[in-house]
Amino acid sequence: MMDWGSGSWTKGFDAGPSATVVIASDWAPIRAFDPVIAGDPEAAYGDLLPVLRDADLRIANLECPLCSGTGAACKSGSVFKGRPAHVRGLTAVPFQAVTLANNHVFDYGPEGYRETRDLLRVHGLLAAGAGMNAEEAWKPLILHHSGVALAILAFSEGEDLGAARHGPGVAGWEVERVVRLIREVRDSVDAVIVIGHCGVEYIPVPPPYVVAAFQRIAEAGADLVVGHHPHVPQGVQIHRGVPICYSLGNFVFHQETDRVYRRLGYLVRARVGREGVGRVDLVPYALGPCLRLLEGDARAWLLAKLEEISRPLQSPGGVNQAWAGYLRHYGAQGFRSEVERILSTLAADPGKGAAMFRNRIVTPQHTHLWIDVLGRIMDGSLDDAPQWAHDLAAEWLGETRSEPWKP
Repeated sequence: MMDWGSGSWTKGFDAGPSATVVIASDWAPIRAFDPVIAGDPEAAYGDLLPVLRDADLRIANLECPLCSGTGAACKSGSVFKGRPAHVRGLTAVPFQAVTLANNHVFDYGPEGYRETRDLLRVHGLLAAGAGMNAEEAWKPLILHHSGVALAILAFSEGEDLGAARHGPGVAGWEVERVVRLIREVRDSVDAVIVIGHCGVEYIPVPPPYVVAAFQRIAEAGADLVVGHHPHVPQGVQIHRGVPICYSLGNFVFHQETDRVYRRLGYLVRARVGREGVGRVDLVPYALGPCLRLLEGDARAWLLAKLEEISRPLQSPGGVNQAWAGYLRHYGAQGFRSEVERILSTLAADPGKGAAMFRNRIVTPQHTHLWIDVLGRIMDGSLDDAPQWAHDLAAEWLGETRSEPWKP
């Protein structure tokens, strides 16, 4: 189980070759990070830079194309793009690899993706989770260090019908395909790490469908499962001896908000040996003009919060209650407001509005939310969620104190 005093989990293994891997979440040189990455890329990482450099291998989620194109995709959500010169923000650390299975890497279409892929290759950066066809998107990434072989599998929900099937796209929401890949690669490497980009944004506890998927992946033979996309930190579960970190929060990804949990995150530092993952440490940080390592009271506060939101993960009942708490917070008014916003957009910008509506009916995070909240409205159970679950959702979505760890 996790030691929340130290933010670590240890299984241990025999002495022998090992490598330390640091996994970071969403990286995009947009908004406030744009000029920093362009001018002094090392500055973006603040006092996290030594932590990153102390590892043997570093992996981040590249959450946008790095391209010169101007043809933005017509899609449901925001459209992001970095410039080719921003690749220095990755090589300055340096990161060895990036995952591309997310909902933004195709924001400038296949050509923007192709330019990004070629740029990464020129700069010696490896990638997993997207491709010009399904075979490329689903190809496992194999990393070697100090005699240890590590497989990285990356997949996502494939928002906006962005999953690679008969053409370009990302490795999509095919959990059983992930399971098959784990079994295929398992005997040829020392450890398998699966990284998923999925879930409902900004909530403290992942929805039941994400928990079920990550547990299935752990049971199939993954040594570590890591999630991102919710833009807030979520808890950790040790499922049948496998650590699952459901969401790391934002990394180099600026959001114009005063919501405190959107300005917090953690790195996952894993020690990998011939017998798999033997230790996992959480490294908490805050986002500002640059990243800032949390220490002392601030670190202890965030680890205590992570322990709190990890408790519901210990049972299906806890996960379901936490989800019910969010549904109660979202409520009939939340559903009505979202539909009204989509219809308003549909009238003003038919393409954008159509993309928003289509995404709500094809992407798991939206379909699960709408189906479940509508069902509770229909049977009158929307307000039956326990108060603690409702309050936790309200806190995670609404807390604005700049330094909440201070009394």
